Amino acid sequence: MSDDARPEGPEEKPGREERERKAAASGAAGAGPAGEPEGPPEGREDTGGSPEGAAPEPAAEPPLTGRQRLVKGLWPPRFTRAQLTVALLLCVLGLGLAIQVRSNSESGVLRGARQEDLVRILDELDNRTKRLEDEKRKLEGQRTELESSSNQAAEARKQTAQKEQQLGILAGTVAAQGPGIVLTVSDGKGAVEPDMLLDAVQELRAAGAEAIQLNDVRVAADTYFSGSAGKVEIDGKKVSQPYKFKAIGKPDDLKPALNIPGGVVQTLQKEQAGVDISRSEKIVVDALRPAKRPDYARSSSR
Repeated sequence: MSDDARPEGPEEKPGREERERKAAASGAAGAGPAGEPEGPPEGREDTGGSPEGAAPEPAAEPPLTGRQRLVKGLWPPRFTRAQLTVALLLCVLGLGLAIQVRSNSESGVLRGARQEDLVRILDELDNRTKRLEDEKRKLEGQRTELESSSNQAAEARKQTAQKEQQLGILAGTVAAQGPGIVLTVSDGKGAVEPDMLLDAVQELRAAGAEAIQLNDVRVAADTYFSGSAGKVEIDGKKVSQPYKFKAIGKPDDLKPALNIPGGVVQTLQKEQAGVDISRSEKIVVDALRPAKRPDYARSSSR
């Protein structure tokens, strides 16, 4: 007997039987009863693993970040009546604080001024009040003279001539002389702006200057300043430095008005400009302006 036909030994028989049982179990699982092929359970359709027969599962939303959660909580805004009331009160409080800070900053110059500077400012205000009262008394006296004079026509002509002379001085059509000051501004660096010179003119006028001349230009009510730093023009005419102001008025009023804290002198000195003020008992203002007839304004007196 050959080697291929020899009987199985007792050691190989149990292994063979185990393999046969596993194969039978596998075959039973792969087929239905009575040898029917494996299929889907009764009453169900075979989807074949295709996505067309099954409902798609919803995609999972990604988790929100901290910033997205904050934005989602704040927008859209949800205001209550109490929140709106608090917001309105805070706005009113902020407005009040802003006004208070502004008023404090505006009065900070005088608050930090020395006692002698404050005294000088008060004296200047008193002098302005006295000048207005003197002008009022003068006008009342003229009215009394006109009412009581026997020759009212002659008195009226006299006062008209005096008034014409005064108005000519104010308009710059007549030369004038009298006590006053000379303000000289040296601008070596060309940093003085036209508005700084305009501030000087306005301060002199407020202090009672009756006639002002800047270099060779007569300053009047319709005078305007233009140009830029170092290239100042007055009434369209270029003026060069040093800028020399000649002002006729009471020196005791004009000079302190320029030296008040935060005033003209300090502003010019901040721009490193040289400032010199001298008093004189005779200031001559001889620059004249052409007399112009108004285009539209006419006297309303008859």
